[in-house]
Amino acid sequence: MNQRENLLRAARFEGPEYIPMAFHINPACWKRYGREALRELMAGHPFLFPDFQESREEITPQYASVARAGEPFTDDWGCVWETTESGITGRVTGHPLADWEAFEKYQPPDPAVCCGIGPLDWDKEGERLREDRAEGRLAAGGLRHGHTFLQLCDIRGYENFLFDMMNEDARARRLIRMVEEFNLEIVRRCIERGAEWMGYPDDLGMQVGPMAPPRLFREFIKPSYQRLMAPAREAGCAIHMHSDGDIRLLADDLVDGGVEVLNLQDLVNGIDWIAGRFAGRVCVELDVDRQKVTRFGSPRDVEALIREEVEKLGRKEGGLMMIYGLYPGVPLENAAALMDAMERYASFYA
Repeated sequence: MNQRENLLRAARFEGPEYIPMAFHINPACWKRYGREALRELMAGHPFLFPDFQESREEITPQYASVARAGEPFTDDWGCVWETTESGITGRVTGHPLADWEAFEKYQPPDPAVCCGIGPLDWDKEGERLREDRAEGRLAAGGLRHGHTFLQLCDIRGYENFLFDMMNEDARARRLIRMVEEFNLEIVRRCIERGAEWMGYPDDLGMQVGPMAPPRLFREFIKPSYQRLMAPAREAGCAIHMHSDGDIRLLADDLVDGGVEVLNLQDLVNGIDWIAGRFAGRVCVELDVDRQKVTRFGSPRDVEALIREEVEKLGRKEGGLMMIYGLYPGVPLENAAALMDAMERYASFYA
């Protein structure tokens, strides 16, 4: 069974051979930890890094346009991004519609040439999707991270957009439709080029509670999500959504809106809450803690966390995936323990 088949079986509760596990290393880590230390970890975990080639060639991290310290970046929507550490995605410091007076002359970007935060070559994207499918990888398409709710906050400013929704401002509805039409064209083009898995990443949660009141989310954002997901559902694509933060008050709305694979953070939402709500019913891609256990616990604590999550959320028939993002500050011994545990427990239900 190749990677593609295993992922789809896990998503659809059709008996995968193993729990899909992903470990991502943020580009900022290469400077913080040193190349040799990270090389050694990757070489020692071939299940997580099957394409890693242990060579002595220099690894040069590639920083996204929104993650370059000292280099403010203006995206396709006119939002200005700044960061203080290369590799770490920055924050928007310039909102093109902070004043509604600019709206009448405001023009959306062209989805034929960009994704909203940088150029996009659709010929190359189609080629990538065909190659992935041919080589046993998932042909995954999707929208950029922060495609709708965060995009609207970036354009207007977070507080402004919340007040826009509360005041039922007609201009906000026009802006939502503008963003939606751009995103819908991206979705259509992905499907036309053979995507079988569509991602809709958009952070909605804070440390406690959602960033928007559920009532406003349901009135202004959820309908847009549903329209964006409809073409992918009709084409038979698996629908995946990532959202950071505490999204417990919105999670049912996301599933009701069409999400089949829900990526959410473990401890901020609660392992038992996630298990009680979704285990055995909706595929969970669990985003493993980066704030508490892996940052401040011991390697034994890290191993115990992964085992607990696999036992409470996993099933032999599937429905569980796990993902971790390594950022500067996590002890390397904990990163190694996490890699070990992910490789060990991937076959827990085999």
